[in-house]
Amino acid sequence: PSDMADVRHTLLEATRALERAGVPDPRLDAEWLLAYVLGIDRLAMRMSGTAQLTPQQEQRMASLLLSRTRRTPLQYLLGTQGFYGLEIQTDARALIPRQETETLCETGIAHLRALGPLPPPAALDLCTGSGAIALALRHECPFAQVSASDASAEALSLARENARRLSLSVDFFAGDLFDAVGERRFDLILSNPPYIPSDECARLQPEVLREPRMALDGGADGLDFYRRIAREAPARLTARGMLAVEAGDGQAPVVAALFEAAGLCGVEAVSDLYGHARVVRAYAAGHL
Repeated sequence: PSDMADVRHTLLEATRALERAGVPDPRLDAEWLLAYVLGIDRLAMRMSGTAQLTPQQEQRMASLLLSRTRRTPLQYLLGTQGFYGLEIQTDARALIPRQETETLCETGIAHLRALGPLPPPAALDLCTGSGAIALALRHECPFAQVSASDASAEALSLARENARRLSLSVDFFAGDLFDAVGERRFDLILSNPPYIPSDECARLQPEVLREPRMALDGGADGLDFYRRIAREAPARLTARGMLAVEAGDGQAPVVAALFEAAGLCGVEAVSDLYGHARVVRAYAAGHL
């Protein structure tokens, strides 16, 4: 057999093709794709440089590579993304879970643990998308009752599939922000809403343009959803309730001001691992 179809050569060719297409991490993406095609992890793949690909594997690799050079996000091709210790299924129905959003989860989990299991706290994830945040909450705090809502029926179908696959019980509701959940109140409300200004959406990375526009577009100044959440959340929080949202770069001070103006108390920004103000949290008025 020729060495044209061995692992080492395939990796080299794939890296070159991705590089030519302007993909940001060509070598890393080539490794992920090939390991996926071979059904082994990246380390095992690196150790098997002279192993031959079957014709089927060659074909599969070529087709994935073509999609990636056309800037389909890697996570959509691999079909999963790790998030807070869970494998979340990803496809074009919802935004890909981002690592920086784990900061929002941590903030919420800490609040639920502080409340403790009795009475069971009720949590809500607004704009749930793939379901990642709600599922992380439920996984880390099995004593909590977790609800999640989204305006996109497609996103909700993906979120439900994720909940089933992970055997985590979350109640999903279709509808625009709080419209989805009626008059209920919650001890924790989390949201990673769309926050990119409309005119910036067209200038995003090619990969991000493949993600659902409605999951990204936050209106003219990117703050539309924060205004609505600030206006509507106070009536949805219990006396011991906390609201926390992810904010885009530089948005935290403005979001904090919106929350303060809405009468929420203890408003503060929480930084992510890189020291960026990533989350804004606030408590129900009169919170002790």
